[in-house]
Amino acid sequence: WLFPSCSGSEEKGRRMSTQAAGNQTSSGATDDEDSYDSWYIDEPQGGQELQPEGLVPSCQPSVPPGLYHACLAVLSILVLLLLAMLVRRRQLWPHCGHGRPGLPSPVDFLAGDRPRTVPAAVFMVLFSSLCLLLPTEDPLPFLSLTSPPGRGLWKILALLYYPALYYPLAACATVRHGAAHLLGSVLSWAHLGVQVWQRAECPESPKVTTDSGRPGTARYGAAASASEAPFVPIYKYYSLLASLPLLLGLGFLSLWYPVQLVRSFSHGAATGSKGLQSSYSEEYLRTLLCQKKLKSSSHTCKRGFASRAWIYFRHSVYIPQRGFRLPLKLVLSVTLTGTAIYQVALLLLVGVVPTIQKVRAGITTDVSYLLAGFGIVLSEDRQEVVELVKHHLCGGRGEHVCYISALVLSCLLTFLMLVHSLVTHRTNLQALHRGGALDMGPLTQSPHPSRQAIFCWMSFTAYQTAFTCLGLLVQQILFFLGTLTLAFLVFMPMLHGRNLLLLHYLKSSWPFWLTLVLAVTLQNVAAHWVFLDTHHGRPGLTNRRVLYAATFLLFPVNVLVGAMVAAWRVLLSALYNAVHLGRMDLSLLPPRAATLDPGYHTYCNFLKMEVSQS
Repeated sequence: WLFPSCSGSEEKGRRMSTQAAGNQTSSGATDDEDSYDSWYIDEPQGGQELQPEGLVPSCQPSVPPGLYHACLAVLSILVLLLLAMLVRRRQLWPHCGHGRPGLPSPVDFLAGDRPRTVPAAVFMVLFSSLCLLLPTEDPLPFLSLTSPPGRGLWKILALLYYPALYYPLAACATVRHGAAHLLGSVLSWAHLGVQVWQRAECPESPKVTTDSGRPGTARYGAAASASEAPFVPIYKYYSLLASLPLLLGLGFLSLWYPVQLVRSFSHGAATGSKGLQSSYSEEYLRTLLCQKKLKSSSHTCKRGFASRAWIYFRHSVYIPQRGFRLPLKLVLSVTLTGTAIYQVALLLLVGVVPTIQKVRAGITTDVSYLLAGFGIVLSEDRQEVVELVKHHLCGGRGEHVCYISALVLSCLLTFLMLVHSLVTHRTNLQALHRGGALDMGPLTQSPHPSRQAIFCWMSFTAYQTAFTCLGLLVQQILFFLGTLTLAFLVFMPMLHGRNLLLLHYLKSSWPFWLTLVLAVTLQNVAAHWVFLDTHHGRPGLTNRRVLYAATFLLFPVNVLVGAMVAAWRVLLSALYNAVHLGRMDLSLLPPRAATLDPGYHTYCNFLKMEVSQS
């Protein structure tokens, strides 16, 4: 009988030593990482760190990114100096060496006969590069930062570095010379080659935002269950997905500059702009004359349902019109808005879905007590409650129904608002060019530009991009909260046939709602049939004593109706402002206070500047 005791003591000692080793390992792990990491990574044993399943390894490129950017910066400076030699400033010294070298402009914003695809591509590349700065640790690639407090300053400097880096790439298109097209071809191919080489070597991004708010290694092992596996590649390839607009813009520039170089050899570049400008003017006049003939001949005919539907569609959706071209600033705004929708949606998907997965992994049986406090009892079994909450909070089979549906709805509404705003831009510009006056306050009375108009014109495109990003974020929050509320109060109880909290509330409060409905219905019926009479074709009041008595008696009920209407008004105002936050052509304030809206104020001054200079 001694042997079982000895074996038991040996097993007890082995368990105690194992537990002590585990405690030492876990205590060492908590010093380096947050306590949340234990949810996703198994504890290391025996001094060896276990690689969790799905861990994205750190990529070590063959050439450091800092060397790439250093070479590109030097090449951009050389190209800018060569372009400055091609652009001569003759205003100061007209007889001194054919003028002095001058800095070329990156974009001719007010020129109506210049190509618009090149500035749109350059701005798309610039904005995509700025979006890639958000999750990165080193904002300036040729500087490796070790102190986190200094990263904020370097990110501010990066906001100035990237525009300077792409300045020569855009300026090569404004200098109408074969050598400028050659330099643009070399520079665009260099930028494209560096980006393609980097993405080919390191397609996976090991850096995402952790729960502590600082960049960290992306872990997907125990954090992502089998149902969440389809979303893992999105996080792993975030850098590649976010670089798609950048690669698209650089690819277009790498093809456009060689084509223009070939055309410059055939001496067709000089006459191309004049032909474009003359054809544009002739087409504009021809379109105006055709419109007058159509208007004079269409007064006698009756419009059918199909023609009315087509007119409504044309007034709601932007369709290119012959003889009219949007200003370059608006073209850039449309391009950047589309890019912003893509980039912000990708950031919301990558930044929030991992957090939802962490919340789902951290749900315990305590959630049953939390729901019971609000009167929601999904099941008597606590583990079943946990599974139900996980399923409906993050979606079954990794679909994340609430969040993804809200994100898709936000992107669609933002895109529809963008398309509809183009119609308003064209209508306002055409009216102002004809000499008409819009209801925009005192901003458009003077046709000459002012200091305020110039400032608003400079910042219009940037404001439009920022408003789009913020509007998409606000819509996502509102729609996500709305879908989450519907999922827990309506869909989840109805699917499981229990805990119909909303129906129970309506069952207990039906006298209140019935009284409100009857009061509103009876007042409308009485207003039409009792208190309104027609004499000689003119409507007038009748039965005034009954009207006065009903008004006095229904005053308390109408107070309750007014409270419901006030809540509905607040909800509609919030939804309307959230949906139209990205539109600068509409004021979110009443007409008397429209000038206090900074977005609408900027838009009015932008129109004033465009009309005065075009």
